[in-house]
Amino acid sequence: MSDQRADWHTYFMNIARQVATRSTCDRKHVGAVIVRAKTILSTGYNGSIRGLAHCDEVGHLMEDGHCVRTVHAEANAIAQAARNGVAIDGAEIYITASPCWGCFRLLANSGIQRIYYGEFYRDVKIHDFAEEAGIELVDLSGP
Repeated sequence: MSDQRADWHTYFMNIARQVATRSTCDRKHVGAVIVRAKTILSTGYNGSIRGLAHCDEVGHLMEDGHCVRTVHAEANAIAQAARNGVAIDGAEIYITASPCWGCFRLLANSGIQRIYYGEFYRDVKIHDFAEEAGIELVDLSGP
């Protein structure tokens, strides 16, 4: 057993990576963990609408180069919190990939204050809007 204890960022990002293993869209496996005061409030991964067929079962539903059968990890984490009556206002989120524009808007309106991500994914405009909205974006991808 290692004497090295993981710091909190590593701990929660590792959990987000594990959550991503549940993803059912092979185009991108993404996991998200919503946290407040070092306590996990909700998790989500990208997959189809609850109870409907998944991409890995019936294929992708493509529109404009994106699979629209999939609900993104961040949206699923917010939905899971809502279904369970968990308030996420003022929380932080750890995501294996930075949010798309749509998910960024959901995170902002749900009260998420800080977004940690493991790799940058596509949408640069989130940086300008995050600054304007007072949301901190933290890239944990390393040097």
